[in-house]
Order: sequence, then C-alpha cells, then structure tokens
Amino acid sequence: MRQSLASRNLRWLFTLLLILPLLVRAQEPLPSWKDGPSRQAIEAFVSAVTKEGGKDYVPPAERIAVFDNDGTLWSEQPMYFEVLFALDEVKRLAPQHPEWKEQQPFKAVLEGDQKALAESGTEGLMKIIGATHSGMSTEQFIEQSQGWLAKAVHPRSKKPYTEMVYQPMLELLAYLRANGFRTYIVSGGEVAFMRAFAEEVYGIPPEQVIGTTFESQFQDKDGQLSIQRLPKLAHNDDGPGKPVSIDTIIGRRPIFAFGNSDGDLQMLQWTMAGNGKRFAGLVHHTDATREWAYDRESKIGRLDKALDAAKAGNWTVVDMAGEWSRVYPFENN
Repeated sequence: MRQSLASRNLRWLFTLLLILPLLVRAQEPLPSWKDGPSRQAIEAFVSAVTKEGGKDYVPPAERIAVFDNDGTLWSEQPMYFEVLFALDEVKRLAPQHPEWKEQQPFKAVLEGDQKALAESGTEGLMKIIGATHSGMSTEQFIEQSQGWLAKAVHPRSKKPYTEMVYQPMLELLAYLRANGFRTYIVSGGEVAFMRAFAEEVYGIPPEQVIGTTFESQFQDKDGQLSIQRLPKLAHNDDGPGKPVSIDTIIGRRPIFAFGNSDGDLQMLQWTMAGNGKRFAGLVHHTDATREWAYDRESKIGRLDKALDAAKAGNWTVVDMAGEWSRVYPFENN
C-alpha cells in the first residue's frame, strides 16, 4: 500500500512537472511575443506607468493607447482589405449602373483590367470609394460591410479577412486594457467600415474607432430617421490627419502608439512629443514566409521615413519574423 501510494505521488509529481511550464505559459500576458527587445520594452513601459507612487506613474484616465489598423492590427497585402471590399461592391452594384461599363475606373474593375485600374491612380480609387461607400445610411453601409466580411476570403490564405489579424497584437490590446488603458484605432480606413468588425474582432467599441469620414446629413423620410452618407470626403485620417483626429475626438494626447508605415509617422511623433514617459512602436513586416516582407519600396504600407524616425528616436521596431512566435490566430503556436 505504501509503495502504491508513493508510486502514485511520484506520478502526480512527474505530471505536475510536465504541465507546470504550460500553466506558466498560459498565464503570460503576451504569449505570442518572444522574449526579445520589443516585448521587454512593452512590459517595462506598462510596469513603469502603472506603478503607483513611481516617478513615471500615469493615472488611468490618461492611459490612452492608439493603434493604426491596416498592417498594424491585421494584414494589408496584397491590397488594403477595404479596397478589395470596394472592388467587389462595384461588381455587385454594376447592374444598377449600366453606365459603368464605359466609365473608368469602373470599366477597369468590371473587366479585370489591372493596368487601367492602376493608371487611374488615387483619383480613380477615390471615385470607387465614393461610389461604394455613400448614397446610403450608415446602418446600411455597416450591414453591407458585415455581409462582405462574413463571406469574403483572403486570396492567399483562403481565410476570412477577420482572421487575418495579428495574434500578438490581440494579446497586446488585451494586456493594455487589463492595465487600465483605453485602446483606440486611429486609421486611414473609413470609420464605418472598421466599426463593422472592430468590437467583435479587437474588443474596441465603435466610439473608440477613429478613421476617414464622409460628409453626412440627418434625414427624416416619412418618419424614418437616418444618417445619410454623402459622396464627399470630410476628413482623411492619414498622415497629419491622425493627430488632428486624436486632438478633436479623444481630447488627450496618447502615451502609447503603434503603427507600421509612413502614414503613421505624425501620430507617433505627436505621441512622443508629450511630457512624461511615452511609447512608440512600429510593426516591421520582415516575415516573407508567414506573412509578407516589405518596407521602404512597398506601394502598400510603405515604411521609409517612419523607420528612420524610429531609429533616430529609439522607438520600438518589432521584427515580425524574429519576435513573433505566431502571426495569426489560426496558426499552431
């Protein structure tokens, strides 16, 4: 009996020794971040600003964290996902617009003429965005966006776009919120499109999603009240537009900011220019195997001036290939 009891105790001890590392791992706040310079910098910053009585302590009301979306919270290759949505919307709406068969850039979209579409440039893209993002109520547009997200899949992974999010960044958002931060999206993406999925995917409510906006107007049509979206840009929330939005909507300068491209440079600069301890981070796309590798020469998510600023300012630059053990939630860790 004693030997049997001792044998069982040894087996329990052996099992405990096996699972203990897994239990410890499960309790780590950033399990998909390798123990490297980026993770250490994040944890050191959070520890410093949340330690009551410490010289760098920041009250919870002032713990504002802002994140770009495309290329920072989810992938942005081979094209911004919202643009892919807009192209699909042109095809869906085409029967209602027979004139598009002869009008560029819609003609290029319908014929799959990538060369002509590229030649239409920013002006052509804005025509597509304007035609597919306006002329309806905000509720209708969000419903269209959610319908597309529910069925569309990424051309390479064949996964829903809402699964092309970065597992390490989901963990970072949760880690910050657990430490009293309010997390905001501040993106060049259109605000209603992002609000269609941000709360479900990122845990960020609509009122904390800031983006590019169209002009709109209140409408009372036979007692049916709505906010109608007009085909005119009200604010471009990219580059210098991001600090303007932060100042206008949040009303507090962030102490923590993350981006991935030159479009985020001014937001990072604005964050770091404030008083007290601050954090600026860049996701550097260095993983051609699990994601994509691109920076200075990329037409999508170009990281050039911001990379130089990060090196000069000693900001945190995350080496995706070297510092993330997992990129997407659907990967095996």
